[in-house]
Formats: sequence, C-alpha cells, structure tokens
Amino acid sequence: MKDILDEVGSWRDAGKQVAVARVVDIEGSGPRDPGAAMAVNEDGEVIGSVSGGCVEGAVVTEALDIIESGERRMVTFGYSDDEAFAVGLTCGGTIHLYIEPLDW
Repeated sequence: MKDILDEVGSWRDAGKQVAVARVVDIEGSGPRDPGAAMAVNEDGEVIGSVSGGCVEGAVVTEALDIIESGERRMVTFGYSDDEAFAVGLTCGGTIHLYIEPLDW
C-alpha cells in the first residue's frame, strides 16, 4: 500500500475519483500476499498490483464500477472461476479482494 500512496495523492490533488483494491485473503497458491494493493482512478489509470498481472484487467473493471456506484464489495478470483482462468489466474489458488472507493 505504501508504494502507491504518492500516486494516489497526486490523483487526489487533481480531483480524480479513485478506488483501491486490496488482497485480504488467499487460499492455496496466490500471486500476491494479503496486503498487496492496487489503485484505479476514474480514467482507468492503475498503480500497484494485486495479482502480478493475471487478473488486473478484471479488477480494473470492478474498480471502475465501484467508482461509479460508490459501493464497496468483496471480489473473489480462483482457478475454477471462468473469468479468472480466462485472464490467467492459473496458480491454482483463490484470491479475495476488498475494493472500495476512496472518500477524500
């Protein structure tokens, strides 16, 4: 999380809406440990990583929806999840993300 704070701060200074996704749990093998974070602004710009690249595209889509709706949610990607497999989460595990809009 600390490595994305500077960029998130610059987005805040520019008045952009932002959502943050955090890994809160993994089951089995996961690409990133709990605590890994990624931020997405309203323009689709991304900083950080929650999966080393394998589900980031799907997370961006979720984050943009959360920016629009203002709702928080848990999102899970696992090996048996068709979307996760399609975007490359083939490590055999499951990752649980908490995604929320930032309220300045």
